[in-house]
Amino acid sequence: MRRKWKKQFQISLYILVPFISSGVALIWVLLTDQVVTSLHGSKSANHYFALWQIAVVVLTYLTSLFVTWLILNPVSRFIKQAESLPVYPAPPAAKENPEPADAIAHYSRVFDQITSILSKVEAKELFPGIIGQCARMRGIFSQILKVARTDSTVLISGESGTGKELVATSLFEHSGRRDKPFIKLNCVAIPEGLLESELFGHEKGAFTGATSQKIGKFELANRGTIFLDEIGDMPLSTQAKLLRVLQEKEFERVGGNQTIRVDVRFIAATNKNLMDMVRQGTFREDLYYRLNVFSILLPPLRDRREDIPLLAAHFLEQTDRPAKLSPESLQVLTAHDWPGNIRELRNALERAAVLTDSGTIEPSHLALRNPSDLSKALVHEGEAPSGGID
Repeated sequence: MRRKWKKQFQISLYILVPFISSGVALIWVLLTDQVVTSLHGSKSANHYFALWQIAVVVLTYLTSLFVTWLILNPVSRFIKQAESLPVYPAPPAAKENPEPADAIAHYSRVFDQITSILSKVEAKELFPGIIGQCARMRGIFSQILKVARTDSTVLISGESGTGKELVATSLFEHSGRRDKPFIKLNCVAIPEGLLESELFGHEKGAFTGATSQKIGKFELANRGTIFLDEIGDMPLSTQAKLLRVLQEKEFERVGGNQTIRVDVRFIAATNKNLMDMVRQGTFREDLYYRLNVFSILLPPLRDRREDIPLLAAHFLEQTDRPAKLSPESLQVLTAHDWPGNIRELRNALERAAVLTDSGTIEPSHLALRNPSDLSKALVHEGEAPSGGID
């Protein structure tokens, strides 16, 4: 009943202003007709009719003014209260022009900023494990919430150190399978000869050293979610078997004949361009299109510099030695390109916290170098460059 009343009230509000305006206009038409009829043939008709026109204009204006005040007064109070909150960001030109001439533009700007604040609060509440409030990250959070409720396969792409595993974990935590198993496997960390055994399991005696039956990751993840990290490093022979699991939801253990069916949600991640690998023949095209149902591309840290102060504060809170950044150090951090992304930032801050004796991190404690600068330094010292920073 309460919901029904609320809906009816919202509909009546939409017709309130047009109804009042139309009603006032109708009343003035009827009254004007009466006045014209009563003044017909009078010598002073023109004089009285002019006064009547002035009265119509004035009263119509006052009526419109009252209706406008009735509607905008709550909005004005809300705007003033919002601007007095400590979390409300002051506009850059607030000191020079505290009150914009256009009230509508002012209201629009305030509502936009309030929406931005609320979306940042929502991001922090829903994704406490991911530090990021910039517009691009909030867009990714929105994507996560939409696809997490489904069982669609998700491919997470991005440079090394951008937080792909954190995104995969968030997808699992917001999914309907969050109370089921969540199995992670880094494809590049497992030797090629053992990867199939890790994924599908093996029977006793399947190969030298297989002294007992082993349950693979897919069986362990049944009714849950499996996350395959660095899938671009998976051998072609294993890719073919993985494609069958994605399509048919079935497989056999290594050395076994029994077909095993599983209900698994797939999440994969890579720091490589899989489409380029498909052109080069190092990644199966059919597997790529089967994995790329829903794609999430994580931006590098250099494209979300406004998040660096938040990330830095978070990492410094986790260090063994409490430390804080000087203003000059923060400028250095935001200006750096971060080829190693968030992982490099965390390591740089941990090292700087160890080096400082005063508890304040200065630019000299950071010692940041881009890969090109490091290569030049090694060549200058007579050493061969080792391929940059990992």
